[in-house]
Amino acid sequence: MSSTLLNGLSEISSDYEAVFCDIWGVIHNGKQHFPAAYEALRRFKAERGPVVLISNSPRPREGLEKQLNDLGVFDDAYSAIVSSGDATRQFLRDYAPTGSAWVVGPDRDKALYDGLDIDLSGTPETAAFISCTGLYDDETDQLSDYQAAFKIAAARKLPFVCANPDRIVQRGDQIILCAGSLADLYMSLGGEAIMAGKPYAPIYDLCYQALEKTTGKPADKSRILAIGDGLPTDVLGANGQGLDLVFVAAGIHATEATNDLGELDARLLAKVLETQKAQARYVTRALSW
Repeated sequence: MSSTLLNGLSEISSDYEAVFCDIWGVIHNGKQHFPAAYEALRRFKAERGPVVLISNSPRPREGLEKQLNDLGVFDDAYSAIVSSGDATRQFLRDYAPTGSAWVVGPDRDKALYDGLDIDLSGTPETAAFISCTGLYDDETDQLSDYQAAFKIAAARKLPFVCANPDRIVQRGDQIILCAGSLADLYMSLGGEAIMAGKPYAPIYDLCYQALEKTTGKPADKSRILAIGDGLPTDVLGANGQGLDLVFVAAGIHATEATNDLGELDARLLAKVLETQKAQARYVTRALSW
């Protein structure tokens, strides 16, 4: 299926009653929000229907709401927020009785464990499972820094609960490694990784629940439009759910889908999608109305 190039969301908004929209890379880059994307979501919510923000952040939704507020994005542009952290908490509850968790990730993600009865004192040698939200320091750490400890854990067959399937994100003008990259490393060493965020079903189940709570009626997938910039997560997730998708090509795949003039290139775009056996009904350089 070839993709239709969109100049703005308004061109197709009348075909849909709800939007599931990615956050990082579509609405903001971790440093500042994108005004045109904010306006597009605000207009859709005001004129068409609910906007559910769906993020692979390991933070529960309350933390994401605060971050959006700090970046100048408010709830006039969204109806609900669902995070990978929200979806992951059930896996953590399931594994908590098995013993302690070895926690891999920065202190800022500790809110993931609030209200959960989990022993967080585990190590690669003593833990019953791993809970990973990201690198300890995503600006200085390298994947090789984790290899020795992961070999120990993989040899002990510890389940690796990954709270953020994203492999990379763009923060400002930097590309930052995420927990999904650590999950890939762990699996390459023979370990098992468990994920609830995009592209996996648990996070979408929460989105449908949030949508149904907002509208008071069952979700109709044919009337939901997904928006995202990540091929292995947003695009494949929408494809797996049977949702129409707007692929935002100016996100983390920008250099792959645009030519030397900074323009979207249909041939390059098709090649990018083919690498993941993915489909996007629509494509736009950046989200706008």
